[in-house]
Amino acid sequence: MGIAHPVGIVGLGVISRQYLDTLLGSDQVRVVAVADLDASRAAAVAERIPGCRVLTTAELVADDEVQTVLNLTIPAAHAEVALAAIAHGKDVYGEKPLAATLADAMSIVDAATRAGRRLGCAPDTVLGTGVQTARAAIEDGRIGRPVSAAAMWISPGHEHWHPQPDFYYREGGGPLLDMGPYYLTSLVQLLGPVEAVSGAASRSRAERVIATGPRAGESIGVEVDTHLTGILHHASGALSTVTMSFDGVASTAAPIEVHGVTGSLVVPDPNHFSGDVLLQPHGEQWQTLPPAAGYVDAGRGAGLIDLVSGAGRASGEMALHVLEIMTLLGVSASSGVRERLATTVTTPDLVPLTPVAQWRGAVPASL
Repeated sequence: MGIAHPVGIVGLGVISRQYLDTLLGSDQVRVVAVADLDASRAAAVAERIPGCRVLTTAELVADDEVQTVLNLTIPAAHAEVALAAIAHGKDVYGEKPLAATLADAMSIVDAATRAGRRLGCAPDTVLGTGVQTARAAIEDGRIGRPVSAAAMWISPGHEHWHPQPDFYYREGGGPLLDMGPYYLTSLVQLLGPVEAVSGAASRSRAERVIATGPRAGESIGVEVDTHLTGILHHASGALSTVTMSFDGVASTAAPIEVHGVTGSLVVPDPNHFSGDVLLQPHGEQWQTLPPAAGYVDAGRGAGLIDLVSGAGRASGEMALHVLEIMTLLGVSASSGVRERLATTVTTPDLVPLTPVAQWRGAVPASL
């Protein structure tokens, strides 16, 4: 058994609970330092982790003990924290998106490459048994040559449940940037990199009304498109159709379908690590495939462990490619012109079927 890899966490908001559930029980990593703008929140986490120190962000990214920085800050701070960590010789794994803008994301990838540092980014849900089993079926030829895919996520909007939904309707928000990384990363995993995109977008209304919490009844302005439909032109020749919307109520459509010349696949919700993969070979009935690849019973943070183990399948290059897809879908929606991507990515190795224990109970209830 090797020495556990020392990790420092910057940002201890809601999503950190899921990461800590995974990381605190892993024998491959150990959380040695935490930082948050709310020092009391950082202290509450640190006191539950033996040997963990509370530092400022500047101290943490420069700390000699920390080898990898887990960046769980808000998107607007992703680039600043990542670049500082890389400048101090740290590897970085961050929450989605890699940065708030494509230019900032490119600067992070360039800095990591020049420094020879490892860079990873969520979503790591695509490394679970759902997407990985579907990909294994495609690679095994069970649907023949892949021709097309469809991905759909429909919601009436976060103001129906979120007490502070403003961000989702401001620049940098919207359904594509919110949920698109899960679906688009899955499509790239399944069908390979994208060469060009075509997009169309709309917004149903200029204001939204908060339905819950202390601001219930308050109207907020909508500054971004709230419905987007796009076509992804994959380098393989396959075409994917994507719909992301805050302007619907519900859908019975599968989260992702992939169609080949001899069969079709239904892929489970890519916001989760697992779920049933359905296959219908031509002339046969739908069948549920047993898990054939991926991390079994994984949670958020599996991508970080994958990174420090040397695989790095949830890579910065993948996150950059997906962010460019989303950015250019918005550009195309405005211009009406098909947009070609400047980035590409090599599809990472399939994840062998790997059991991962679930760890619970180590996260402070105050988070």
